[in-house]
Amino acid sequence: MVKYTTHFLKKLETLFSELDYTVRYEKGSFQSGYCIVENRKVAVVNKFFDTESRINVLLEVLGVIEYTEDKLSEKSSKLLKAIRNNSIIEENEDEPSN
Repeated sequence: MVKYTTHFLKKLETLFSELDYTVRYEKGSFQSGYCIVENRKVAVVNKFFDTESRINVLLEVLGVIEYTEDKLSEKSSKLLKAIRNNSIIEENEDEPSN
């Protein structure tokens, strides 16, 4: 379960930093609320989003970008694993059981 707090948002921003991605909050006409500049490893998020929306967008971006976990600290590695486990559970809940 994701906690929509500024503390959790800071943890996500740290995770992106350790993955060599820069998170920027700016205004723009983003269809999905964010824009990824691949060759510069920059994720631009709509600055008018509240904390919950920013967290949801960063979680979505995390599922789209390519990265290696080599440089992650222990805390960020645990956070990434927890996010993956939560995502896998949510995806499996949508599938009907046979």
